[in-house]
Amino acid sequence: MAVPSRRVTNDELAKTIDTSDEWIRSHTGIGARHIADKDTAASDLGLAAARKTLALAIERGAVGEKSPEELALTLDLIVVGTSTQDYYSHPATACLVQRALGAKNAAAMDITIACSSFIYGLETAAALLKADARRNRALVIGVDLLSRITNWEDRATCILFGDGAGAVLLEKTAAKTVPGGILRTILGADGSGWEYLILRRGGSRNPWKKGEVVEEVPAIAMDGRAVYNFAVKVITETIARIMEEENIALDDLALIVPHQANARIVQAAAKRLKIPEELFYLNIEEYANTSSASIPIALDELNRAGRLKKGDLIITVGFGAGLTYGGNLIRW
Repeated sequence: MAVPSRRVTNDELAKTIDTSDEWIRSHTGIGARHIADKDTAASDLGLAAARKTLALAIERGAVGEKSPEELALTLDLIVVGTSTQDYYSHPATACLVQRALGAKNAAAMDITIACSSFIYGLETAAALLKADARRNRALVIGVDLLSRITNWEDRATCILFGDGAGAVLLEKTAAKTVPGGILRTILGADGSGWEYLILRRGGSRNPWKKGEVVEEVPAIAMDGRAVYNFAVKVITETIARIMEEENIALDDLALIVPHQANARIVQAAAKRLKIPEELFYLNIEEYANTSSASIPIALDELNRAGRLKKGDLIITVGFGAGLTYGGNLIRW
């Protein structure tokens, strides 16, 4: 994972808008967020997370005796999930990471479905590795600088978001008696909710016009209640479906790692599923909603703290603009 060094607490935010630490915590579970400086772009944070990922793989002895530069050359694919690309439309941010990492043998692509991007990216990378015997390794990065597309005068949204990146390394290995890795993925979408979470300006539907004077930067617009209801519904249904279809009991699970959007969403889903809240890992208090980055940031924290052990069964689950949703069943 990689997050900016600048940490903005609720109390600091309350100096600029009408809110308070108590209000933000009680409504979202958020206590702080990390905000990138003006010279940092998505590829910078994504690259930092990627380098840490390769270094950790070498440190843990997972890839043999390789230097980071040698390991980068073995990558067959780089997938970046982000809604805040370095450049509008193209080039892909994944290409910028590929260049800086020296992974010249890797194909590169972006996935841009907001907070669901990492879950979709994980399955996309896994499927592409499986589809070609010559592909063996993929790097999947989730990175967003939501501070760049946030209206900092809108109390309903600006309290929610932070900047960050997380990455994972996938490797195709021989089949084992007890399968590991990504065992099952559910992906879904409900396009009828396309307007509930949206960036309205700048696309082909509503482009910038020559000579137009722009007084405000493009910013996230959200129907909070509609997104909340959707999120609770799909998180609940996705977890239940994975457990039922894969014949998994609650005792089989080590952890559920949800997208860190709002602690109240996770608590509501846990209540509906009758699953103890303690089974859900939450770090939203420190990082707020980092969109595509929230799940891999959580995985890195858990991994480095020794809370994920080889053979542990976990579920990652999330939702995002579109509206989209998904979940991965993973044996660590």
